[in-house]
This record gives sequence, C-alpha cells and structure tokens, in this order.
Amino acid sequence: MPQIAYLQCPTGIAGDMFLGALVDAGVPLEYLTNQLAKLNLTDEYVLTREEVHRKGQRATKIEVNLNDHSHNHHRHLADIKHIIHQANLPDAVTQDSLTIFGQLAIAEGKVHGISPEKVHFHEVGATDALIDIIGTCIGLDYLQVKHIYCSELPTGGGMVEAAHGLLPVPVPAVLELLQTRQVPLYSNGIEKELVTPTGAAIVTALVEDFGPPPTMKLERIGLGAGNQDLAIPNILRLWLGETEESIKQERIAILETQIDDLNPQIFGYLFELLLNKGAKDVFTQPISMKKSRPGILLTIICDIDKIKDCQNIIFRETSTIGIRQQIQTRSVLAREIKIAQTKYGEVRIKIARSGSQIINIKPEYEDCLTLAKKYDVPLKDITLEAHLNFISQLNQDNKN
Repeated sequence: MPQIAYLQCPTGIAGDMFLGALVDAGVPLEYLTNQLAKLNLTDEYVLTREEVHRKGQRATKIEVNLNDHSHNHHRHLADIKHIIHQANLPDAVTQDSLTIFGQLAIAEGKVHGISPEKVHFHEVGATDALIDIIGTCIGLDYLQVKHIYCSELPTGGGMVEAAHGLLPVPVPAVLELLQTRQVPLYSNGIEKELVTPTGAAIVTALVEDFGPPPTMKLERIGLGAGNQDLAIPNILRLWLGETEESIKQERIAILETQIDDLNPQIFGYLFELLLNKGAKDVFTQPISMKKSRPGILLTIICDIDKIKDCQNIIFRETSTIGIRQQIQTRSVLAREIKIAQTKYGEVRIKIARSGSQIINIKPEYEDCLTLAKKYDVPLKDITLEAHLNFISQLNQDNKN
C-alpha cells in the first residue's frame, strides 16, 4: 500500500511552505538537517523551525537563515548538479532534485532565449532555494511518498522585485513551468506572488496530476506556513494517506458536439481517425434536436494533451462549429495481459485487478476474431474457450 500525498494550495506554493508541511507531518528536523549537511553548504545557512499562526490557524514555518556571504551565490546548472551528486543522498532524492532543477533550467532558458546549461540561476540558485528544493525531496523520501497530486493553483497578481527588476506575477519562469504541465489555474483575488519559482518547479516536476483530491485513506495532515499574512490563511496543507496501488486516478477530457447534417457514413472514418490519434474512446448517441430534427451526439474521451488534436479532427471532418469540453477525474483499475491457450491458438487475456483481487477477465477481441476467421468457427466459441481455459489455469496456479 504505497503512501500518497495531496497538496492543497489555497494560497499557492513555495519551497519553504512545502518543506514546512513535511516537517509538520513528521519529518524530524534533525534528520533533515543531517541529510542536508551532505551538501557541504552548512557554513552558508542555519535551518530553524517555528510554530506560527496564520489567521488564527497553527502551522509550521521553516526558515533558511542565510549567513552574510551566502547571498551572493548565483549558480549555473552544472554547479547545482555537482552539489547534488557529491552529496551521495538516497537515489530517489538525487533523481528528484536533478529533475526539478533540470526542468527549472529549461524554463529559464526559454524565458531568456538560451540553452539550459547557460542559465545563470539567481534566486533559485541561491542557498535558501537549494535547501528548500533538496530538503523537500529528502522529506518526501523519508515519508516514503510514492504518488503526489496537487490542487489547482491560484495565479496571484501584481508585481514582484526580482534579479532582473520588477516583474509581473506570475513571473515568466513560473508561467513557463505551469504551461508545460497545463496546470489548471484560477484567481483567488489575492494580488501577491503566490506561486514561486521553487514551488512551481517542485510541483511541475513531481506531481502526477492536478485537480481534486484522489481516492485515499487520510492518515495525517502537514501544515506549512507562508511568509505573509493574507486575506485567507497562508497555509499549504499536505494530506498524507494510503491508496490501493491498483486504482489510479487520472484526469481526462470529455469532448461533445451535436451533429444533424452529416452523412452517417463519415462516422466510421471519424472514429478511426480519432482512435489513431490517441482518443481513449469514441461513441455516438441518437438525440432529438431543435424543431425535432434527429441528430447524433458525438462524444470523445481523451487525455488532456490530446484535446487540440481531437478537436482539429472533429472540425475538419464534420460540419460542427462548436465543441464542448469538460475535465473530469476517473479511477482506473490496474491492467495486465496474460496468454490463454486454446485448441486454435493463443489468445491474449486482459485482466483488471483491484489489489490482489481480479475484477474482470476479457479475451482480446482481435485475437479471437483472427482465429475465428482462420478456422471458420464461431467467434463466440473461441471467446468462451479462451475465457474458460484461462480460469482453469488460474485455479491450477492457485492450488500450486
């Protein structure tokens, strides 16, 4: 039963807020300090923990208190990679830290029009940003978090002082990072910097999906405080719990449109195009439209990153001039493919599981169809034989 984490970010996310939430959830400050000491940066900072209140609510504030000479450290990606590699941290910590900084370098490179290797990190290359990011990875590893999900993020607003002067919020690097994952955004009316570059880099690198909480058994909550008092409690809430590894939460898009003036023969070709482009499912339903005209409701289920491709096909191949779009979360059982032997040949079997329990067994249609045509036998006979033979094999394996 793997550990699962959900980040609830009503006032955004920053590296120190995430780190505070991890410590609040049970990561010992002493363990965190000892692991961070391997970076050989201890002469540049002191790590402290404080319990604070934001709008009357308790939370943990982690502070990276910098020594005077540490403020001038502006590092390139190669410098940061060297610091991480020489520390000999746990493999997951090393890999996650490198992933975060690599993604950040790509975003900064796009903003400035240079290669990631030439990016000269300012705020995020400073000691406090290194501690926030690598410390977060250490905390996640300590808690054995395997899957991370995150809420929608608030955009913030106004202006913020940065190394290159005043910048609009979200700052360019944050905006670049958020668009790479198509993170859902909204305005909560607070005109402040709510999502920092370190926070954006962490979630876009490590979070599996953004949206509502996944199905989980909630075990504990960690509360990480932001620096400012805002109109609402400036607290990042970290939910920790357990989930069945076999049940995966994923966000999908539902595309729909009504059509009443298209040759029905087109739909077969349309289905083929959409499925080949990556749609998960395509189906139609008969409907009654304005003035009692008979029509067709076309529905497509696809991944978020396939929305544009599917919409382009629909507009090109049909007469519709509008497509509705919904983003939903669905639970998907773990699936695997096994082989069943029949007297006609092998048939692949698709198995769906919930934990160790088999929920569904389905012979692969195309395999059964191929054998039915080859031996001129009823398709239903081959499907039934494949199903029964596989059940028999499962029972035999269980006995052994």
